[in-house]
Amino acid sequence: MLQYDNSAFYFFALSFITIYLVPSWIYIAKSFKKVLFADDASIGAVSRTSAEKAKADALKKDSGISKLFKSRKFLYNFVITIACTILFFWLLFSVKEDGIVNSFDPFNILEIDSGADTKTIKKAYRTLSLKYHPDKNPGNREAEAKFMMVSKAYESLTNEESRENWEKYGNPDGKQSLEVSIGLPNFLLQTQYRNLVLVVYLIFMVGIIPFCVWTYYSDSSKFGEKDIMYDTYSWFHNTLNEHTLVKWLPEVMAASAEFRNHNVPKTAEDKKDVSQVMGLVKTNMQKPKHSLPAIVKSNVLLHAHLMRKSDQIESEQLQDDLNRMLRLSTSLNDAMIAVCKHQDHMQTAMNCIEFGQYLTQAMWVKDSSLLQLPHFTEEEVKHAEKGKGKAANIVEYRDQPDDQKKGMATFTEEQKSDVLNYLKMIPDIDVQTKVYVDDDEDSNVYEGDLCTVNVMLTRKNLEKGEKAGLIHAPYFPFPKQEAWWIILGTKEGKIIHIEKVVDPSRVVEHEIKFLAPRVGEYEFDLFVKSNAYVGLDQHQKIKLTTLDNSVLPEFKVHPDDAELDDEPTLFEEMLNANVEDDSDDDSDDSDDDSDDDDEPDEAIAPKSEADMKKDRLKNARNQDDDSDSDDDAEEVYAD
Repeated sequence: MLQYDNSAFYFFALSFITIYLVPSWIYIAKSFKKVLFADDASIGAVSRTSAEKAKADALKKDSGISKLFKSRKFLYNFVITIACTILFFWLLFSVKEDGIVNSFDPFNILEIDSGADTKTIKKAYRTLSLKYHPDKNPGNREAEAKFMMVSKAYESLTNEESRENWEKYGNPDGKQSLEVSIGLPNFLLQTQYRNLVLVVYLIFMVGIIPFCVWTYYSDSSKFGEKDIMYDTYSWFHNTLNEHTLVKWLPEVMAASAEFRNHNVPKTAEDKKDVSQVMGLVKTNMQKPKHSLPAIVKSNVLLHAHLMRKSDQIESEQLQDDLNRMLRLSTSLNDAMIAVCKHQDHMQTAMNCIEFGQYLTQAMWVKDSSLLQLPHFTEEEVKHAEKGKGKAANIVEYRDQPDDQKKGMATFTEEQKSDVLNYLKMIPDIDVQTKVYVDDDEDSNVYEGDLCTVNVMLTRKNLEKGEKAGLIHAPYFPFPKQEAWWIILGTKEGKIIHIEKVVDPSRVVEHEIKFLAPRVGEYEFDLFVKSNAYVGLDQHQKIKLTTLDNSVLPEFKVHPDDAELDDEPTLFEEMLNANVEDDSDDDSDDSDDDSDDDDEPDEAIAPKSEADMKKDRLKNARNQDDDSDSDDDAEEVYAD
């Protein structure tokens, strides 16, 4: 008979826990390996100039084991895994102590030695049956089950047939197809644990499991594409318009849903720290449109970064909050551009791209692009932009001979080397475009044609086979890969195409496809904008003349193609086959009708009552005539 079995429960629990422990420990081991044995390039801790050294050191420090335990997901999984591992070893020890799954052993059940005589068996049975009898243990399911096992054991030892079956098959009832036990611990049968088991069951089934499902669903339902919250997308849709300027974008990003709860000042000290940062940036900051504390705090922190005053923030908590915002800034900036694309705001989309450049380089709208140079401050920029041999932007400065570059008079040799290395490192792109129609030998474009604009981007600063690396951004605390935004629009500011190209190859080809507009001459704007560098963007005009497609020769169908068009399709053939089957059935019915038409009309039409009387009279006369003829014949024979 079935019974609760501690040993079976141990084996079941070990198997069940192993299903979780094995993949969990593999994940933990890989995470530790990634942290402990990661090289500098894999974590972005590259130091190509001395200006990047502080950033590289910070990335190395944050990439240690402490970074793993800052992740809530990893921490929760690690704690659960440790607890399950302890439970696993306890179960393993229990299996070693009591590792035999319950089998039917009458001697063990009766608590006597194997081979005991009949007298001992009977005495043990009487003692145990009195002890576990249901009348003496009302409501005790464990005692009831024990009593039944004692009775079964006694029968198997005193009944010859039962004992033979037990000795031969291990069961007093004879050979069994399957022997099982219930893999649950015995204490569940004990009365004193009944309420505890019920409460635990209710907590798990009614409390914990539904709560976990609800938590997972509620959290996952808040996020859309690229793990951006739906509330953030809604905010961008309602805020960004065709007249949004770059200077308003920090506050737009600051109001993202990802920052609202996290950046709320909770204490008076927090508000004091925010006021301290406000004092650093308020002179160069637009008057806020929103006064919510969380938005004001986020807006102030972003401006402190853009104005390169984040190192003057006294509160470590605010430093951590700013780093968290910058970690999410790239994804949020891409979401802003996606919303502009959806709303067809081309100029605002380009403003968002430029805002991403400013965030990466810690610069703001009035800053010179020369501030990207290592060790350059406002003083060095002013010196480089004035006098003979001045350079208005970073491209002009790069194109100057090295011995004529200004602004480095007070630099050390190492600092000068950093500047020159940086100028060789930053992208120097060449953009070539070509407009054509696929599979068309005619070079003209006609109304309704599918046009292709091929944009070939060549990084001239790279050697053949070399790939673009990470952005040089000493003030941005996280590694960022070089990429380019390609935008094609009309002169009215309507977006035809916008996409970020992340291919790091030296030569990158990107195709833009669109339908040729109505007849006329058109001029489109093509912008190639960096995702991280300021002042390296390019702008080209693309001219397109669309001709009237009515002048094209009439398209004539080849006879073979025409014959193919006349052939029935598979569906038509199946339909025709069904129609023919229906017509065959109808013809069979018509044949039957034609056979019936060959018979006389009387056989078909019913006779009236008068006609039936006439037929009876006629038959009667015929019978009389026959009888008269028979009488005459008899007379003749008689004569």
